[in-house]
Amino acid sequence: MADRPERAGAGPPQARSARSTNPLLRSGERKQMQGRVLLLTICAAGIGGTFQFRYNLSIINAPTLHIQEFINETWRVHTGQPLPRHLVLLVWSLIVSLYPLGGLFGALLAGPLAVMLGRKKSLLVNNIFVVAAATLFGFSRRAGSFEMVILGRLLIGVSAGVSMSVQPMYLGESAPKELRGAVAMTPAIFTTLGIVMGQVVGLREVLGDPWAWPLLLASCLVPGVLQLASLPLLPESPRYLLIDCGDTEACLAALQRLWGTADVAQELSELDEERAACRGQRARRPWELLQDRGLRRQVTSLAVLGGALELCGNDSVYAVASSVFRGAGVPDAEVQYAVVGTGSCELLAACVSCVLIERVGRRVLLIAGYSLMTCWGSIFTVALCLQSSVPWMPYLAMSCIFAFILSFGIGPAGVTGILATELFDQKSRPAAYMVCGVLMWILLFLVGLGFPFIMEGLSHFFYVPFLGVCVCGAIYTAFFLPETKGKSFLEISEELDRLKEADFLKQNQGPDWLGPEVILSTEL
Repeated sequence: MADRPERAGAGPPQARSARSTNPLLRSGERKQMQGRVLLLTICAAGIGGTFQFRYNLSIINAPTLHIQEFINETWRVHTGQPLPRHLVLLVWSLIVSLYPLGGLFGALLAGPLAVMLGRKKSLLVNNIFVVAAATLFGFSRRAGSFEMVILGRLLIGVSAGVSMSVQPMYLGESAPKELRGAVAMTPAIFTTLGIVMGQVVGLREVLGDPWAWPLLLASCLVPGVLQLASLPLLPESPRYLLIDCGDTEACLAALQRLWGTADVAQELSELDEERAACRGQRARRPWELLQDRGLRRQVTSLAVLGGALELCGNDSVYAVASSVFRGAGVPDAEVQYAVVGTGSCELLAACVSCVLIERVGRRVLLIAGYSLMTCWGSIFTVALCLQSSVPWMPYLAMSCIFAFILSFGIGPAGVTGILATELFDQKSRPAAYMVCGVLMWILLFLVGLGFPFIMEGLSHFFYVPFLGVCVCGAIYTAFFLPETKGKSFLEISEELDRLKEADFLKQNQGPDWLGPEVILSTEL
């Protein structure tokens, strides 16, 4: 009995002393704490960030017919007569299209919020829109008002627009250099997780029944509450604290919590160099990025690859997946489970990409992703054309859908979101995310608006325009995008300056000078 306290404690004094002075043990404990805090930060930011974006985009598909019936029923109660079918479809189109319109407003709001409130507080304040939207959704049926659904979709779109810009900025600035690529890939993981969860929650066995659609739409409140409960306990972006706020002590505390206490002096020194490079500058505005010739390569890369992400046809493949599965013989009652499988494929690919990105680099993943998408998209088009004459072609088309989604998840889905973080400095980054967000939401709206006409006009060849986009994305990445793997923000900035000087010399130098001309004259 006398030796029980000794066994229950940390061991003999010599062992405790050795453990307290062993640098390897202390380093291991710090790395474990670093990984834990960083993982919690990733989860807290992601569950209320990009998860919400795809989750709310996904859950609206399941209750389509139920909401249309509610619109017609509500109109009949108010006016005494049913709403014509074409007007029901018009109201439904308005409900769907207000989500990207709200996202556009949110993207314009994200930059000023990130500068004034900081990255973490912006994500927290953004949940005001989530709570308001969930309240409107939850009580819309009881109030007998489809206008509440319309307004709720607009507000949840604003929330998605803010979080899609602020979350990658927050995580990219909070991650250590050697993990920045993997951490910056996590928004893509939460995006695909939102797709899968939206598909699962929308199943008939969960919240897909006719009476449950208000709860289905209001379920966006759950991720918002989780973020409000967890994110306040975690640190702000160290770069924002030091460079924007000038608070060295708060930055040091954030670094110690996120990265551990080992080599914090070196990291703080790098941040000081970034602050010195940004000293005397104010946060740039979006139009200033477009006017600055020195940022032409960065802005062009952001526009080309951001546009390619939205125009590569991934959303279109999701849109036709159900009909392709039915053509391959999948029963109508089982199609919803096959659709869940498509989202699971993208989630798996995003996780694989998160592991690979710091090993193979950004450019390799982008080039491989777009090249594979071009290959599978071409085979998919051929399979659609021959499915009526060759019996096994529908199965090939179904396989191409899964292969295409896997290729998209490995490359463009996650890597594109890192560009605005790595290619722009601290003062330009919020404006860059505003430009990227506005472009994304406008293209998302236009693709949703124009895809039915593309399907009607091109039929089985509907994917041909998207093939051209994939080819352009691979070519641009190969020739114009610099590799940023394993480099600090300052090193990336210096490399971009060298590329800018090289481009300037190429544009301004005359014909190659081969030295003084030798004049041969007769001898006097």
